[in-house]
Amino acid sequence: PHFLHNSLTAIASLVMDDPVRARRLIAKFSEFLRASFRTQTDLTTVSEELRLVEIYLELEQARFDGRFEVTLNIEPEVLPVMLPFLTLQPLVENAIRHGLEGRSGRGHLRISAVDAGPEVSIEVEDDGVGIDPDALQEALSGSGTTSHVGILAVDTRLRSTFGPEYGLTIFAGRHAGTRTIIRLPKSVQY
Repeated sequence: PHFLHNSLTAIASLVMDDPVRARRLIAKFSEFLRASFRTQTDLTTVSEELRLVEIYLELEQARFDGRFEVTLNIEPEVLPVMLPFLTLQPLVENAIRHGLEGRSGRGHLRISAVDAGPEVSIEVEDDGVGIDPDALQEALSGSGTTSHVGILAVDTRLRSTFGPEYGLTIFAGRHAGTRTIIRLPKSVQY
């Protein structure tokens, strides 16, 4: 709901001043919504998931007006590898909402996906305000009241799809940014 409201508000602010950009963002917003209505138990390719992340980032860049920059480093070999639908976008959203949004000054978000032998390693890293280690533990265990519920859902879906050895590894601390790593088996490809 926050993303929907914030995206529509950002687009509305552009309607008079930059109608061409507003129309383009409405089309992107529509594409994002259409893709989001898929069943979350479906598998998708890293390529398709990255497309959804790129749309999400374009909408967030409109809202944040350049307050953060994004670096993508994606090896082509990882693009056909399968993963649960909506695995990356919630992690990117967490990085922006809980890391970069609270940061003063310009922030940086890095997304990389590399071929790691029989696996693929995907990292989402920000230089934002970080996560309190206790809140992170609560989120990953499903206990307490935390606003980081997306990471538990992603971790659970990865483990139930690929086995307990897969899931999220998160390095974070207060005022230290956050780095989230996903490992995927390359054996599951489109």
